[in-house]
Amino acid sequence: QFRRLATRYVAEGRLVATAMDRFSASDDAIGPCIHTVNGQLIVPVTSRAGYASWALMLHPEGLLCDLFVTHGWAEGIYEFIDKVLASWPRGAKNAYC
Repeated sequence: QFRRLATRYVAEGRLVATAMDRFSASDDAIGPCIHTVNGQLIVPVTSRAGYASWALMLHPEGLLCDLFVTHGWAEGIYEFIDKVLASWPRGAKNAYC
């Protein structure tokens, strides 16, 4: 669902290319980098929700995590999400990133 949200933000012009991230709005494979997504989507949304993390904003009671995922900040959000989902281990329910 986060990929759909990021895609919608790009389509609506709410996630835009910057000097550091010259992504193309028509690119559906890589997408904007994590820096851009954090600054233009995550921080504005979570600040309106009291500055909680994205995960705690969605699940204030918390969730038990059985998977750790790491990423590079210059990585495209679509590519990151697609790779995580494609390699998701059987039986894993929640990931910490």
